[in-house]
Amino acid sequence: MSNLVTEFNEYRSKMNEKLLSDPNKVVKRIFNLDTNAYQEGALDVKTKELLGLVASTVLRCDDCVKYHLETSYKHGVTKEEMMEAMGIATLVGGTIVIPHLRRAYEFWEALEEQSNQ
Repeated sequence: MSNLVTEFNEYRSKMNEKLLSDPNKVVKRIFNLDTNAYQEGALDVKTKELLGLVASTVLRCDDCVKYHLETSYKHGVTKEEMMEAMGIATLVGGTIVIPHLRRAYEFWEALEEQSNQ
């Protein structure tokens, strides 16, 4: 199952490299803004990642959900914290986000599996 994580990261890295090699300043600035927004500030990185996870779930962006799940996991978010945040996302987003909740849970399991190897 951890192949999910590897495949996602390989694709994301490959495509980000291509996008960032393009001279488009708007795209580069958006990537930079995104990177800087999740830096430590008044809110810690863990909290910001959980906020990103909830927003991404409500907006139904599977790639964004995977990214925030993995980054949250790396910053010490527990499964219980992740599920509580996803509960809020499901409440706010409604039943239409349940498929994204399923895929998020599956991806979290893949992260756990990968770290146990």
